[in-house]
Amino acid sequence: MFFNPASVAIVGASQTAGKVGYELLANMIAAGYKGKLFPVNNKAATIEGLKCYPDLESIGQVPDLVVIILPAHIVPSIMEQCAKTGTKSVIIISAGFKEVGEAGRKLEQRVIKIARQAGIRVIGPNCLGVIVPANHVNASFGGDLPHKGGIGYLSQSGALLAAILDTANSNGIGFSKLVSIGNKADVDELDLIKAFGEDPETTVIAGYLESIANGNDFVREAEKISNDKPILLMKSGGTGAGAQAASSHTGSLAGSETAYEAVFERAGIIRCFSIKRQFDFAQAFANQPLPASNRVAVITNAGGPGIIAADAIERHGLEFATLTDETVKKLTETLPPAANVHNPIDVLGDALADKYEFAIDVVRNDPNVDAILVLLTPQAMTESTATAEAVARASNEKGDKPFFASFLGADKVVEAIRVLRDNGIPQYDSPESAVLTIKMMVNYVKWRKRPKRVVKLFAVNRRKVEMIVEKRLRQGIREIGETESKEILEAYGFVTPKGSVATTADQAAGIAQQLGFPVVMKIWSPDILHKSDVGGVRVGLKNARDVMDAFDLMMYRIPKKMPEANILGVLVQEMCGGGKEVILGMNRDPHFGPLMMFGMGGTMVEVLKDVSFYLAPLTAEEARQMLVNTKTYKMLVGTRGEKGVDIDAVAEGLQRLSQLVTEFPQIQELDINPFIVGPAGMTPIAVDARMSVEEI
Repeated sequence: MFFNPASVAIVGASQTAGKVGYELLANMIAAGYKGKLFPVNNKAATIEGLKCYPDLESIGQVPDLVVIILPAHIVPSIMEQCAKTGTKSVIIISAGFKEVGEAGRKLEQRVIKIARQAGIRVIGPNCLGVIVPANHVNASFGGDLPHKGGIGYLSQSGALLAAILDTANSNGIGFSKLVSIGNKADVDELDLIKAFGEDPETTVIAGYLESIANGNDFVREAEKISNDKPILLMKSGGTGAGAQAASSHTGSLAGSETAYEAVFERAGIIRCFSIKRQFDFAQAFANQPLPASNRVAVITNAGGPGIIAADAIERHGLEFATLTDETVKKLTETLPPAANVHNPIDVLGDALADKYEFAIDVVRNDPNVDAILVLLTPQAMTESTATAEAVARASNEKGDKPFFASFLGADKVVEAIRVLRDNGIPQYDSPESAVLTIKMMVNYVKWRKRPKRVVKLFAVNRRKVEMIVEKRLRQGIREIGETESKEILEAYGFVTPKGSVATTADQAAGIAQQLGFPVVMKIWSPDILHKSDVGGVRVGLKNARDVMDAFDLMMYRIPKKMPEANILGVLVQEMCGGGKEVILGMNRDPHFGPLMMFGMGGTMVEVLKDVSFYLAPLTAEEARQMLVNTKTYKMLVGTRGEKGVDIDAVAEGLQRLSQLVTEFPQIQELDINPFIVGPAGMTPIAVDARMSVEEI
């Protein structure tokens, strides 16, 4: 009943202009609401000609929707009235709840407890309200009723929604519904995205969020909905100290911003970084068909804007459409000799609307063209409005290809821009903005055509891992050392170097001789996480004397640097070479679960930060894409005659790791660094590993 109520009670309606209780009631009246309005105010007889009621019970019927605009401490008693009268939908505009501190949080919990016991759904508190243009509902204090359109909008910020509403009204952008979710104590972003996904009047879902409550459910449902409707979200609050407590390389690089990027990629959500960009994208998705592919044709009356568009098309990885011979022939026969009949089609500065219309009609029928961008600069002879009408006719007559416009200028194109917007032609203030929008639509089409997700499960030894993890948790030890970490990896099909821990220099030399030189030595202590930082790693030791000297030096120097560390000895292991070093990792996000990482290995991973992240569980294609998304990938495939590494083997390593952390949610952080990979036929080696666990 939030979107199409037959009756609305406004509890806290006011006679005083400027107060929220007055403005909300006035907005409902101004919107032309056709249902019954019940102002509730125990100190007034009428407001704006409407009879007032002292309380909800005195109305004598059950309102479909109750809007509460009263001080926070009164809201619980009003919720009890709602429960008693049988109302099932409530919007709480009032502030003063969890956003103000602990006392407000407890008050909010009381309100929601009453609601849940009575089966009431609540939007808010601390919100702007709900607006439904098609049903003449403006249960908000955000401004005038906007145009009817296909965009369903949700916002965690009421103030931002008011600004968005004003911007949209000034630009003629229409909506199906707008909802301010405020503190989202009950109805949250997932509820609304699902509702918009099922709403036939909503063709595009857009919104602004500061947080996401139910991470796993959100990803699953958003991915389903994105297959049918585009979701365009602004997300703030993602930078900063999300990884302060992380001890692994992966954890230190995986802040909440990284998690949200991975979530949006998995779910097919289009990330927007400004209101302008969001509206740029939304007006196209809401009003134009999706492009079949990435081939763009540009029609212009000026060379400069055409070149700008061409540069943007190449920069964004789109394809400049190659026109068929038939198209070129038709353009040549009709356009002036000086016109450019190849893409971009330049109809020249003196072109009237008929020349534009001819070029548009020919180009839209070219099978090599997937999207058409019409550029116009207002020169002396230009018929801006008539040209806009020509674009609109072409779009309406044959709606299988999307049209985009960038009519540049100000006063001379005002009426033309109105014509474009009235006819659903997205208009942009620059060619670059138009091309970026086309890019977003092409990306969305590619995402919808992606292969079905199939996660491969490998034969593994889960019992072995259970024993190690349970033992560590019983001991209250969070960090799992290198030896046991490698045992866990071996249980999941990884190969690790041979080696043993030595407690004396002679023992270290003996182990090295058994392994064969050269060897690697690492300080062995549960208290030293980054061994190289304290001089606890030596590589390429070629004989027994080198091994014994390295042992003695480590055992002398490291206790001085870290006197509190419990040093158990030195690990001597075979030295692996002949490949490239990469890092595989995982950090468990508190909202979305395991976040997989791939990047260049060694000590430079945090310096270069050439890494990519993706949500587990991984498919084979997603694992490969993680590699492709890094600069490291160019090195892995081989350059200038250098032989590349086995890409499939690296991707399989990521998939095995993904299976491990999915099946063992106790694992919080994990690094395999370095993971040495070579050409096909060479077995990848997990040289060093560490992980941490927690009770769940």
